[in-house]
Amino acid sequence: MSNISAADVAKLRRMTGAGMMDCKKALEEAEGNFEKAQELIRKRGQAIANKRADREATEGVVLAKTTADGTRGMMTALNCETDFVAKNADFIALSHKILDTALSSNPVDLEALKETVTDGKKISELVLENSGITGEKFELSFFSKIEAAAVQAYIHQGNMLATLVGFNKAGIETQVYKDVAMQVAAMNPVAVDKDDVPEKILAQELDIAREQARREGKPEEMLEKIAQGKLNKFFKESTLLNQEFIKDNKLTIRQYLQSKDKDLTVTGFVRFTLNT
Repeated sequence: MSNISAADVAKLRRMTGAGMMDCKKALEEAEGNFEKAQELIRKRGQAIANKRADREATEGVVLAKTTADGTRGMMTALNCETDFVAKNADFIALSHKILDTALSSNPVDLEALKETVTDGKKISELVLENSGITGEKFELSFFSKIEAAAVQAYIHQGNMLATLVGFNKAGIETQVYKDVAMQVAAMNPVAVDKDDVPEKILAQELDIAREQARREGKPEEMLEKIAQGKLNKFFKESTLLNQEFIKDNKLTIRQYLQSKDKDLTVTGFVRFTLNT
């Protein structure tokens, strides 16, 4: 049996919202594998929070911004060790400098961004230099970008969560774009539409649904039908275009977009948050 530390248990608890003992037991059964432990907890109905696409981090700043023409958006996350530093004006300014450099240089990925030069120094060197000034470890942990006919960026208050959303049409009222970017922030979808959900997630959802129904004593011959019903509920709750619009739950996001322009849709999105 794997040696499960208190830190591992606390980490799984943050990821799932389950109780400490449930997390410890799941990790022991999964032999320390976090993905398997999460699945065990969800099968038992112990998870109270869905935090699928979020990446683990500590403190820091998450920023998102678009180019002037609104066709490209980028997002960065700069980590530090304490909330005190994360809220410091110099740290926030450094985060903005990194993001602005990304927007102007258009790197292909995180490693390319770290190698990009600004003010005569690589971004990686700039981060290390500022880390030395504060005495805290800094890490540029995340970078992503979206290109589309129109891209909307949203930064939630406190700089701990940001989103980017791409749309297939420009020239729509800005508030419409903002509404969808805020929807992604609030509802944390796993994909744009049903067909975009990865096969692995679909298989997991069906397996979890079958296991839950089996635990509830449902007949074996009914499990597949029940699982498909739960999968449809999953699509409604977890795919952006099929989610209820948070500002008007009588509409789905697809219906809301089509009410503004019959051909308007989302081409892609990015969501990143720092764990708290």
